[in-house]
Amino acid sequence: MVSAAKAGGGPKPPGKAGKEPSVSTPGGDVGAKPARRRTAQGRFAPATVRIGVLSDTHGYLDPDVLTIFAGVDHIIHAGDILDPAILIALATVAPVTAVSGNLDTGRLAAELPREATGEVGGVRFVVAHKPRRLLKRLATGKIAVGGDGAGPDLVVWGHLHTPTAIWLEGQLQLNPGTASSPDEEDDGPTVAIVELTKNGLAVRFVPLSRRPAEEMPVRP
Repeated sequence: MVSAAKAGGGPKPPGKAGKEPSVSTPGGDVGAKPARRRTAQGRFAPATVRIGVLSDTHGYLDPDVLTIFAGVDHIIHAGDILDPAILIALATVAPVTAVSGNLDTGRLAAELPREATGEVGGVRFVVAHKPRRLLKRLATGKIAVGGDGAGPDLVVWGHLHTPTAIWLEGQLQLNPGTASSPDEEDDGPTVAIVELTKNGLAVRFVPLSRRPAEEMPVRP
């Protein structure tokens, strides 16, 4: 199952004045932070929920990703996919929610929306490719997940090729980094796994091997 979305610069997380976001970058497991409404009656299933998150594959899916994501409940791809076969491969592991990025064309651009929302085991999420428009819509209350009009617990974007996790007022805002590192100046390729534990949402960045230069696509 592949569900969908496509969005639009630099992230400026919304929040109340005086509230400093908690920011983490790769380096192993990132400690759990309580998700909003985590203790609400019936909101979260008692079993642990695991979500595989990736972005910016740019036409290449490292085979190790399928192994890393084995056993997850859902997969989120934040755009710049470039090859529909990547979504087909990911869907052999778990249901997929995907959005189109600014470099996606043809079938991907036509079939995938700019923004998608969903819920996995009570964890509500929204995903888009570019952070600026997404965060603006969040700040103005234009994104709701579920029938009660509540905001998401997990916000995912890509585009910047920089793996980052930000906790803001109980909400995890996540860029998993690029899964392919197509540009020489990119950080090493990474994907992320988000896990719902008894203490809230935790994220783990998983490094991938960088492809040899001769195997990298020619960029315009």
